Amino acid sequence: MTDTPDDTGRISAERIAQAVVRFRARRPRVHCITNAAATNFTANVLLAAGGVPSMTINPEEVGGFVASADVLLINLGTLDPLRREAIDIAIAAAKSEPKPWVLDPVFVDRSPPRLSLARTLAQRGPAVIRMNADELGALSGARTGDDRDRAGALAQALGVTVARTGAVDFVTDGARTIGISGGYPLMAAVTATGCATTALLAGFLSVEDDAVAAAAACLAFVKTAAERAGEGAAGPGSFVPAFLDALHQLTPEIIGETARLA
Repeated sequence: MTDTPDDTGRISAERIAQAVVRFRARRPRVHCITNAAATNFTANVLLAAGGVPSMTINPEEVGGFVASADVLLINLGTLDPLRREAIDIAIAAAKSEPKPWVLDPVFVDRSPPRLSLARTLAQRGPAVIRMNADELGALSGARTGDDRDRAGALAQALGVTVARTGAVDFVTDGARTIGISGGYPLMAAVTATGCATTALLAGFLSVEDDAVAAAAACLAFVKTAAERAGEGAAGPGSFVPAFLDALHQLTPEIIGETARLA
């Protein structure tokens, strides 16, 4: 296994598997400023995968929680005044250490004030920005065109890694682009699967220095778990516990064998 991706941008399945091994061994602490609908599921996803979540948005204590965490998630899904204040404090605390943080610009395509804030935050040095196609269009300012081209241009302009999730995920830093296939359709029928995935992605940054590799490893892990969960699920209600079980039970060997990267 090489320490970095080769010059074609490829990430090996072995590297994906070893990132999962290191994640579970380290049990990274992820401080999450996330939306109200996602808090419980996000915490459970992190715990099932082997991480340790914290969730406070109290401005008086959020700096201390970030200082004692390994990584920070900023999710804009619930953008109330308390979270707005906590976001600034949390990012300042992360940058003072320094430690990586991840931005999830939820629904920036629906709210001009949210989009304005996301663009400001994107200039403050997130390691990864994770978003769907509509959010990518809004944040990049290019509402049409190929997603990979838009994401690559945005990544280069900001000096960050962009992860665009969808039927086929991909990760790019503008020079390298990794596609990740798989998953299961029921993920789209469960609230906060994307938000929880971004929190898990943040955790992978604590065990993988290359942000492209960290994001690809996380997304391959999630898609493998979703496929396993979907095999026996009757619908969204039974999919959720099966997905949590898969995150907890899947071996690195199965993840490495199942990961479909391009």
